[in-house]
Amino acid sequence: MNLSKKVFTASTILISTIALAACGKQEKSSSSTKDQVLNWSESTTFSTQDPSLATDTTSFQGLLNTGDGLYRLDENNKPQLSLAKSVKVSNGGKTYDFILRDNAKWSNGDPITAKDFVYSYQRTLTPATKSQMAFYLYQIQNAKAINEGKQKPSSLGVKAIGQHHLRIQLTRPLSYFKILLSWPLFFPQNEKVVNKYGKLYGTQAKYTVSSGPFVLTKWNGNNKAWTLVKNKNYWDAKHVKLSKVNEQVSESTTTSYNLFQAGKADETALTGQQVAANKNKAGYYLRLASSIRRLELNQNTVKAFKSLKVRQAFSLAINRGQLANNVLKDGSIPAKGFVPSGMGTNPETGAQFQDDAYVKSAVSFDLSKAKKLLAAGFKETNTKSLKVTLLASDDDVSKQIAEFLQSQLDRLPGVSVAVQNIPFTQLISRQTQGNYEITLKNWQAVFGDPINFLDVFEKGSSYLNNGWNNDRFNQLLNESENIYGNQPVKRWARLVAAEKVLMEDQGTVPLIQSARPQLLKTNVKGVSFNPTGVPYDFKNVYLQ
Repeated sequence: MNLSKKVFTASTILISTIALAACGKQEKSSSSTKDQVLNWSESTTFSTQDPSLATDTTSFQGLLNTGDGLYRLDENNKPQLSLAKSVKVSNGGKTYDFILRDNAKWSNGDPITAKDFVYSYQRTLTPATKSQMAFYLYQIQNAKAINEGKQKPSSLGVKAIGQHHLRIQLTRPLSYFKILLSWPLFFPQNEKVVNKYGKLYGTQAKYTVSSGPFVLTKWNGNNKAWTLVKNKNYWDAKHVKLSKVNEQVSESTTTSYNLFQAGKADETALTGQQVAANKNKAGYYLRLASSIRRLELNQNTVKAFKSLKVRQAFSLAINRGQLANNVLKDGSIPAKGFVPSGMGTNPETGAQFQDDAYVKSAVSFDLSKAKKLLAAGFKETNTKSLKVTLLASDDDVSKQIAEFLQSQLDRLPGVSVAVQNIPFTQLISRQTQGNYEITLKNWQAVFGDPINFLDVFEKGSSYLNNGWNNDRFNQLLNESENIYGNQPVKRWARLVAAEKVLMEDQGTVPLIQSARPQLLKTNVKGVSFNPTGVPYDFKNVYLQ
């Protein structure tokens, strides 16, 4: 994945925020305001707490709250200096010199130094680490070559000039770099601790160490409940008001909703009828996230999916409006493509990307046309019938979507779909290995730019495992970043064209842009939602 060439212009970076303002009647709180204990619900457990290996939102949320970076996003999702107390940018925006806070410590008392950042970045890029997210560091000098095994980690453009002086050399100026540095993948790692625990590092709470507001406890790697405890050694501990955050996984919102109603949880996600019953109440928030749920058809395991007509048939057989409005009923909207809303605007016209790149036929519902295309595709691939298993997570929403897709696709002649719901950590593993026939996937933005979605399908991407490849698509992405990276109008045109190629060739089957309706106790203050990154940072949260 050629992210060494990725250049984001300021006009295309769109980091939006939805702040939570409490109002209305005070509900009974599940926790004492004196103790400042927050009880929070999650839909999935951690897959890991190793920052080099994390890929999912829940794991990154844990890492954000137990870690800290050179920058940290404020309540408006703007990057502010955190572990660094000052920065000097030179060399035309390609050299960053940071001076770290001399009072910054790990939760075990070790000082946080410039070497901890050097080690972290080198470890993520070392091929043996097998980090799927390593490409996000490619904008640093020699990072790509290191990750490909062509250069030694010591050649990376990240150096400890002194104990508290860190220098980062980029390949070119990047307007979004401060936001990247506030993401857990760019947080420091304690080499002594990583070496001590080896392969166990990040697999349980006792095999972790914290640089941020909280310390992870009571997580054994498999359980569905854990606690974040205030980190007394955190450099900014005086501004952390919560003493604990108790988190509990509820794959079903029925469970978390009942806990909320019983005063045993301060927050719950909502689905379907729960939204209808609570949307006019104080503490209800509807958030449209920059994430797309999609159906992935694996050409490597199912010969018929090599036919464009078969892929188009599967897409045309799905009524996305019915899925969003009649099944989920949670504020999710039908996808207009793989790139969702909030990913930037046309530098000339101001139009949203999803409107400029819209390919109606790729996300439309037409069962009659689907049946004709399927018959033609079956003939092309010498297929008489198709029995496939849809692999999905075992949470409520995934089950609903999977059952709906089964009912839609089973209407295609000769097609039979079985559903297999498995725990989220197992799902991630199988998807990474390409061990599926069809599967339900979700991609959440890290940055508000179309490239953050499109590069998923670029040749060489660690996330591209469905067998799709398109030379024109790869060429357009290469031109957008390598040739026209500093020319917003031409770059935009190529990103739009790339999305159209992806959709016209049905490289994936977008379903919905996800909403995250939530019910929050009105005495919970300081919560902000980040729709294009890690959703919740508890550092500034408190109970009134």
